[in-house]
Amino acid sequence: MNFKFVIPVLISFIISVALGPIVIPFLRKLKMGQTERTEGVQSHLKKAGTPTMGGVIFLIAVVVTSLFFMKDYPKIIPVLFLTLGFGIIGFLDDYLKVVLKRSDGLLPWQKFLLQVVLTGIFVFYLMNYTDVSLNMRIPFWPGHYLNMGWLAIPVLFFAVIGTVNGVNFTDGLDGLASSVTLIVAVFFTVVSIGTQSGIEPITCAVVGGLMGFLLFNVYPAKVFMGDTGSLALGGFVAGAAYMMQMPLFILLVGLIYLAEVLSVIMQVTYFKATHGKRIFKMAPIHHHFELCGWSETRVVAVFSVVTAIMCLIALLAL
Repeated sequence: MNFKFVIPVLISFIISVALGPIVIPFLRKLKMGQTERTEGVQSHLKKAGTPTMGGVIFLIAVVVTSLFFMKDYPKIIPVLFLTLGFGIIGFLDDYLKVVLKRSDGLLPWQKFLLQVVLTGIFVFYLMNYTDVSLNMRIPFWPGHYLNMGWLAIPVLFFAVIGTVNGVNFTDGLDGLASSVTLIVAVFFTVVSIGTQSGIEPITCAVVGGLMGFLLFNVYPAKVFMGDTGSLALGGFVAGAAYMMQMPLFILLVGLIYLAEVLSVIMQVTYFKATHGKRIFKMAPIHHHFELCGWSETRVVAVFSVVTAIMCLIALLAL
């Protein structure tokens, strides 16, 4: 085992833990409190006032840690670009909502346009400044790659933006998005070290940063990650998957993200088609389980276990 990859985990963890007590009171002062919808899960009303935008804690930890390794590991640059870029979009959205009190934050078209531009820069960099191909490893068929030709580019846009929004929907309970993505980041770290893909320092930094953040984010949360954190984590998952030619594996390790997105799409479509009927008690699906009587901690534990099992299956699929 190569112990040099323990270092970025520790650096990021220490930065994250150190930033918590500094950033959280600062966010509280800025009145960056989480507003809860009155028609949502009633137990969440007590969360009103908990500061959001806490994603800056692990985002700073990941960026600072990555900078130490960038010279020796240039392949972390596109992953860091997507992570930080989507984090900034999330920060803008949170800032407009919470500080400037614009209830919608960024308008949907503004958010989408920024996401498309960011993804466009990522694919341009990937194709012109790295030796990473857009061919994708096929799960359960070792050594075989799916070559989609020119179609690979629209698929990349769909995969990146879909993943980012999937992680965003998953962020709705104390510690849910951070726990699930921590496990996904561990999976990417194991694969990256095994395949010597060259992105290990940033996957390790995300593992360390999220472990530190979870100390403040587990139930009952002292801080929420907000869109700042969830969009950044989505950018990381998509970026890491593409740098290792593993976007198809997101369907396995990111099963929870997929379920969250699909539950919202199904709910909205069915609601409109039937003029007001619902499939789930509430979407995204984690709220459905809460309204079925599951505690918040149980939902997080079950979703984390499912993710861990899917990551083990994905390791077999390599």
